[in-house]
Amino acid sequence: MQRGMHTDTERCVRAVRSKDARFDGWFFTAVLTTRIYCRPSCPVVPPKPENMTFHPSAAACQQAGFRACKRCRPDTSPGSPEWNRRADLTARAMRLIADGVVDREGVPGLAARLGYSTRQIERQLLAELGAGPLALARAQRAQTARLLVETTPLPMADVAFAAGFSSVRAFNDTVREVYALTPSDLRTRAAPKSPLAGTTPGTLSLRLPFRTPLHPDNLFGHLAATAVPGVEEWRDGAYRRTLRLPYGHGIVALTPNPDHIACRLTLSDLRDLTVAISRCRRLLDLDADPAAVGEQLRADPLLAPLVDKAPGRRVPRTVDEAEFAVRAVLGQQVSTAAARTHAARLVTAHGEPVDDPEGGLTRLFPSATALAEVDPQTLAMPRARRTTLATLVAHLADGSLNLGVETDRAETRARLLALPGFGPWTADVIAMRALGDPDAFLPTDLGVRRAAGTLGLPSTPVALTARAAAWRPWRAYAVQYLWATDDHPINLLPV
Repeated sequence: MQRGMHTDTERCVRAVRSKDARFDGWFFTAVLTTRIYCRPSCPVVPPKPENMTFHPSAAACQQAGFRACKRCRPDTSPGSPEWNRRADLTARAMRLIADGVVDREGVPGLAARLGYSTRQIERQLLAELGAGPLALARAQRAQTARLLVETTPLPMADVAFAAGFSSVRAFNDTVREVYALTPSDLRTRAAPKSPLAGTTPGTLSLRLPFRTPLHPDNLFGHLAATAVPGVEEWRDGAYRRTLRLPYGHGIVALTPNPDHIACRLTLSDLRDLTVAISRCRRLLDLDADPAAVGEQLRADPLLAPLVDKAPGRRVPRTVDEAEFAVRAVLGQQVSTAAARTHAARLVTAHGEPVDDPEGGLTRLFPSATALAEVDPQTLAMPRARRTTLATLVAHLADGSLNLGVETDRAETRARLLALPGFGPWTADVIAMRALGDPDAFLPTDLGVRRAAGTLGLPSTPVALTARAAAWRPWRAYAVQYLWATDDHPINLLPV
């Protein structure tokens, strides 16, 4: 895969003819004769090459006057892995748009978070994606609206505002333009095959797509093994947790299936749907490109057998970057069980209560603002770690440290290392799981060093880092394969 693939017409035509699902989300095929756009794996007979044109985003197709295909539903393709791999302005903007920032704060808010002018951002996105931030956000609103129309019994007016539209008229016009159907027609067509959500208010069920293969064992095993009681649990084959969201809170249940992740969301405010989906996708690393990762890591003869045994390992990430940073500090130089105990104490004492009629979730993880008000002397941990935690939450609470999706990863890692008590392991595990850096590496991690010794890799951090240069830019995925050589519970899918 490569940046700007939509400009390589010959390669795109080959992908469309082979119906290769690996390319879904990398580019979109617009058919000049039908004025419909599709994903590369669309099951219909491919059009003639002279009738195809290719675009980098669904929004660009919509801007050019094409409607979404009713067979392959290109608007539901996995997101481009470029936005997670890259750390430039376009990638950071796309991560923020997926997180609903344009809907909540407008383009000026997007620009302020990125530190650029609105004109610079619009010019950059238009050049690379064929659409500006408003068009990209509009395409996302249309997808959210379709999801709500098809999976909930909500009145259409409620759907319109929950999806982020400013008026019912704008909602109706956009749905008709993008899907060539009215909202009522969408619901009628979906009714026989898409059961509406259960009776719990604010609850809906959906499918989260991903690029195959996906190996769920370490992904869900890690989340379950490190789950903080009250905030997270493994129940009935699903990882469940509470979510702190812009307009309220939520509870999500995520269940692995061979071709999708089943997602059941209960939200106190449906306006949080887009951001909740975005964060769940980020948590499970669902927009990753396993083909590119596997190709790179298989080039190392010591890693190749591990990749062949379990292709498609993902990096377990987080739904809340500040929460993970706090938990990383709590986990310094202690066991997984001890880290859970420390976190559970904070949750019990300072987490906001939530109601979970379907399980054992009781609280949101406490916010940085709440933790900044805690007297460090009341925390049952060594003095140095109390100081580290207090410094971290103070910087998070006053905004002087930002771990959001828009941050510059290298700069943020350097700022973390400047904090007292932050060594390379803490900074790098936050970079890997909170900042989403696919190339973050943990050469001092005990599990990584143990695996290195077993495989015959260099055992010292400096030598191992030099050896791992061949795995770039996917060293975070290499860590998952190294960890998997152990029989630790994080590598085992719970039963």
